[in-house]
Amino acid sequence: MLAAMSRWEKLTGGASGEQYAARFVQLAEQDEDVHGEARLCATLVSPGARVLDAGCGTGRVLIRLAQLGYDGVGVDRDASMLAVARRNAPELTWLQADLSAFDPATAGVTTGFDLVVAAGNIFPLLAPGTEAAVAARLARALRPGGLLVAGFGLDREHLPVPPSLTLGEYDAYCGAAGLTLTDRFATWDADPYDGGGYAVSVHRR
Repeated sequence: MLAAMSRWEKLTGGASGEQYAARFVQLAEQDEDVHGEARLCATLVSPGARVLDAGCGTGRVLIRLAQLGYDGVGVDRDASMLAVARRNAPELTWLQADLSAFDPATAGVTTGFDLVVAAGNIFPLLAPGTEAAVAARLARALRPGGLLVAGFGLDREHLPVPPSLTLGEYDAYCGAAGLTLTDRFATWDADPYDGGGYAVSVHRR
């Protein structure tokens, strides 16, 4: 059963997959860097590591990681986004599920991921009140010592919706899930975090 409608679904109507994919195709054609998330993940775990792309959308990050030699699974609740991912990389595992109730075992996926990545403002776009549950679900999917990497906006400049989550709140949810903050960056290029409106946080189980 899916949870209450997420902020993403309220924003897009759950039918934005093709438009979202087209935007990144256009950026790539303009020689914009569209692989910063995958590049950072590749500095944190070695090729061959198991990666869970939480809120994978159209699969942009996971597909790039697979090209770099990683073993990955993508999960998202937006069917329109997953349709694009499955079309572009049918050989990968794509699961439709709500992150607040995601159980890899019932989905036929082995737990013990080396890294979970939540890119693209996943946490601020969840259904309100589910952030702690999602952090706990993702933490349980990790092996001991595994990493949760999440990047999201903190102000109106970096979010398509009004801000709803502070770093303090996010860290508290991660702490309650048994995760410890190890690094925080201002970008997916690992620039030092200076208190700005976007942060990439790395927590370890």
